Amino acid sequence: MVEQLVVAIAAAASVGVVYAAAAARVVKQYERGIVLRLGRLRNDVRGPGFTMILPGIDRLRKVNMQIVTMPVPAQDGITRDNVTVRVDAVIYFKVVDPASAIVEVEDYRFAVLQMAQTSLRSIIGKSDLDDLLSNREKLNQGLELMIDSPAVGWGVQIDRVEIKDVSLPETMKRSMARQAEADRERRARVINADAELQASKKLAEAAGEMSAQPAALQLRLLQTVVAVAAEKNSTLVLPFPVELLRFLERAQQPGQMQQELQQPQPRQQPQPEPEPRPQQAPPVAPAAAPPPAPAGAPVVSGPTRVARSKPLARH
Repeated sequence: MVEQLVVAIAAAASVGVVYAAAAARVVKQYERGIVLRLGRLRNDVRGPGFTMILPGIDRLRKVNMQIVTMPVPAQDGITRDNVTVRVDAVIYFKVVDPASAIVEVEDYRFAVLQMAQTSLRSIIGKSDLDDLLSNREKLNQGLELMIDSPAVGWGVQIDRVEIKDVSLPETMKRSMARQAEADRERRARVINADAELQASKKLAEAAGEMSAQPAALQLRLLQTVVAVAAEKNSTLVLPFPVELLRFLERAQQPGQMQQELQQPQPRQQPQPEPEPRPQQAPPVAPAAAPPPAPAGAPVVSGPTRVARSKPLARH
């Protein structure tokens, strides 16, 4: 009798151990337990720790309550300004209602992923290329609202959505590079022109100051020569225009006149006048002999005249 009692107690204990092993469940801190009894959802949500269910009757489903980071595959699309781009993103979400995440949707992870892909394509078609490149914060907010609207009914809360990368065709990259280069060149020219304007105003003021002192221009020229010749790696050719030399002569004349007035001038002795030279008579050409008279001609006697040549005029 005692043996039968001991066997019964041992059998009951073993049954109890088996039942406890089959009914005992442990829910982790970041999980929540949903109990389905005979296929019906129990209203109570099992918190973290040790819990018991009815073996064979109840079924416990654990739901992770942590924030899930899910990459969205890259999507090809055409922007509103007809540019082909390839955009990928990342989405952060978490389950806030474990019962809805189990009952309302078959696989909430897959559902959120598909909704993120379709929403990303929709955002690409509604946006311009400049918005995708520079105004991502606004696009992220719009994408988050598009995904969060259906996800609320699934017991899922979208925490954040970020556009990770935008891939452009090579031709578009080269066009954008040329555009940026042209814009930088335009700004450089504007800055250079502004600098030239300011420099011209300062040079005009300096010229006005130098015009009062003529020697300042010469000093400035010498300073320029010294600055250029300091490198000692080139040959300096400095042409002096005639106008500059005349300007320097006029600048030095007042000083020379004052020095000449201050110095005593030596007396000048009268120089003897040169004696006038006697004028020489012009040479007289010899008279030409008369031609011989022909034979049988009468001889005429009389005074002989001598012809004198006129003196040559001196030029």
